[in-house]
Parts: sequence; structure tokens; C-alpha cells
Amino acid sequence: MYEIGLRMLFGERAKYAMLVSGVCFATILMTQGLALFFGILGFSYATATNIRAPIWVVDPMVQQVGDNQPLRDTDVDRVRSVPGVAWAAPLFVGGAQAKLLGGGATQPVTLIGLDTSTLAGAPTRIIKGDILDLRTGQGVIVDARFIEMMQQTRGERLAVGDVFEMNDRRAQIVGIASVAQGMGGATYVFTTFDRAKDYVPSQRKMMTHVLVAASEGVAVPPVLAAIKAQTGLQALTEAQFKRMSANWMLRNSPIPYVVGLIVGIGFVIGLGVSGQTFYTFVLENSRHLGALKAMGASDLKITLMIVTQAAIVGFVGFGIGVGVMSLFFSILPEGRAPLILLWQIPLIVFAAITLICMAAAVVSVWRVSKIEPAIVFRG
Repeated sequence: MYEIGLRMLFGERAKYAMLVSGVCFATILMTQGLALFFGILGFSYATATNIRAPIWVVDPMVQQVGDNQPLRDTDVDRVRSVPGVAWAAPLFVGGAQAKLLGGGATQPVTLIGLDTSTLAGAPTRIIKGDILDLRTGQGVIVDARFIEMMQQTRGERLAVGDVFEMNDRRAQIVGIASVAQGMGGATYVFTTFDRAKDYVPSQRKMMTHVLVAASEGVAVPPVLAAIKAQTGLQALTEAQFKRMSANWMLRNSPIPYVVGLIVGIGFVIGLGVSGQTFYTFVLENSRHLGALKAMGASDLKITLMIVTQAAIVGFVGFGIGVGVMSLFFSILPEGRAPLILLWQIPLIVFAAITLICMAAAVVSVWRVSKIEPAIVFRG
């Protein structure tokens, strides 16, 4: 019975190709939309991705990673005094303007000031140079995107050893790092906390975060609660900080509506094209299905045959669509486009495609139930 159904499906090559194409196109649209959604969310908390720390301590009013509320210099000592804290390091995150020594166009950057003694939060993927060279006079580490942007705006490609300016202070590149790109194509410059004070306009409070680690063998949740109770500051794990930033982005941006529209269009296209084509396919094979009924095939067997046909179309179309998107993502420059193909995305899309195919099968089964075996004898 199933072999007959497969022959019916594969025998109509044009219809089969159209069915697979509809599912494939729907898969591509939904995968791209969800990848865009998670990619933009990833951009929103890129700073927390680039500065790795077990615990982040911030001002109680902070709602997302990009909200850099200044803290008092004494806050880092208060955090260090909390039981269960192994170490705590000051961190500065703020905006700065970089330009070449010859003057001209500037390049906005996100300036990261790391604790001079520990360099806690330093980038882990160093392409060129040595992270310890940050302690040398005027030393900074820039990300690879910064090099590209300076070349685009000034026509000169910087390298390790070259010098540029921030706030009329010289900064010498001692390393190049690979980091996650921030919102709006923001680039990152890393230096020490003390030197960061010279690279931005003077202000009374410079520290924006405190990076913390719990003592070995001490659970993190009690440390978070102790920091909040003893200092009044907000203490979050890296995952919590990212999740808070993502939730803020969802509440305060049109991203959910834009992505929802893309995914919804993909779902409607898949449902409409595949459903209509599959229904037409069943109509054109009504005489064959009637013949099967006349030979004693039950409605249940015919229903299972149609469901099998729909499942094969869904599997093939989904496989091709995901394969095309995976190939597309593999050739994209890393970190340049706001697209992240998480492992959850194919599962979500597969569930949607399954729903589309089963809906098409249900409509077709309803039509088959109306077919009379006598149709085979009619002219």
C-alpha cells in the first residue's frame, strides 16, 4: 500500500518538485527569521560575551548590558569584603572616539578598562600580540573589526605597533583580538582601567561594573544574595545578565514584530503553497484512490498512505531548506551579520513544517473520505 503511495508521489515529478519547493522555501524563511532574531539578541549583550566573568555587579538601576551606570570607587572594596567572594575587579565600559594621529574622521569605539593587576575580563581570542602587553605604556588591544573600519574610513590598515589617538592621548596597538560584534557595528578597544581614565572625558565616577568570582566550593546563588544584601548593588551571573538584556530588548524594540512577520510569512507560504498543491495532487489521483477503495482498501490505510506522502515531502523540503541555510551561514564572515543558527532553530522550524504537512494531509484526507469506489467506473 505504501509502495503504491510512493509511486503516486514520485510519479508526478512536477507536482512533487513543487511540493518540496514550497516546504523548502518556507523552511528558509522561518530559519532566516529565527536566526536574525537570536543574532540581534546576541548583538545586544555582546559586551558580556566579550568580557567573561562569573558574576557581574552593577548599579541597581541597570536593566541591560549597554546601560553603564557609574559606581563609586569604594564599591569594589565593599564587594571584596562579602563572604564567599574570591576576587573582585573594577571594570570601565564606555564610549570613546578614535582617530589617526594625522587627524580627520573619527571612529566611535566601545572602550573597555580592565583591572591593571589582574586584567580580569580580557579577551580570550588574541589573533596577534600578547595580552600582558596591555601593561606597557599607552598599550591597547583592538578588535579585528576596528582595523577594518579604520581602513575603510582612512584608507590605512593599522597593525600591531601602530599608534592612534583617543581624547588627544596616544594609544599604541599591542594586540588584535577576535570578539563578538556589538549593536550598530560597534568595535572594541581594551586597555587598563587606569589608562581608560585618560581616553575619555574626565568624570568623577569611572567604574561601571565590578567583575566577581565566588570562592572555590562556594555556591554562586548565596554569593549573589550576600552581595545584594551587604552592598545594595545588583549581582548577576553572566547568563542572568544576558537574559536581562535580551528581555529588555524584547520589551523596548520592534524586533519581535519584525521577526514574527518574517516567520509568519514563511509559515503562511508553506501552508498555502504546500497545502493547495497537495490537495490538488490528491484530487488528480481521485480515480486511483477510488480504485484502491474498490479493491478493499480501508479509509485508515489510505489515510496513512496520504500522511506518509506528506511526511516525505516535509522531510525532504525541510532537509534541503536547512542545508541551504547552513551552507549560507558557513560562508558568512564570522560575527559580521546578525545571524546565529542555534541548534534550537532547526527543531522549531521542523515542528512548524510538521504542522504544515499534517494540516495539508488532514485537508486531503477529508477529500479522500468523500471519494466513492464507484468513481473508478465513471467516464
